[in-house]
Amino acid sequence: MKMIIGSIKMMAVLFVSTILFTSCYSYTTVVNQGAQGHEEVTQWNNYIFWGLAPVGVSDAKYMSGGAENYTVNTKTTFVNGLLGGLTLGIYTPTKTTVTK
Repeated sequence: MKMIIGSIKMMAVLFVSTILFTSCYSYTTVVNQGAQGHEEVTQWNNYIFWGLAPVGVSDAKYMSGGAENYTVNTKTTFVNGLLGGLTLGIYTPTKTTVTK
């Protein structure tokens, strides 16, 4: 019985530390003069195996719709992190937003 309780405690500690040590990252790229308006196009990027293998990645140039000035922001949202955590990192999405 003590072994089961010890295992449960260890799993709880690992789970909590996994949640606490994760972070949401974001990076922004400004193309030419950057966004001139407030029109946004958003798409998810899909990766597997802890982000090492892209399955479906957005194309910022296509998302801009031919605009010459736009801003690209790619980030990991809470929902993206939650999905990555639930799948133990096997599936790790990010979100790309292009502002024109």
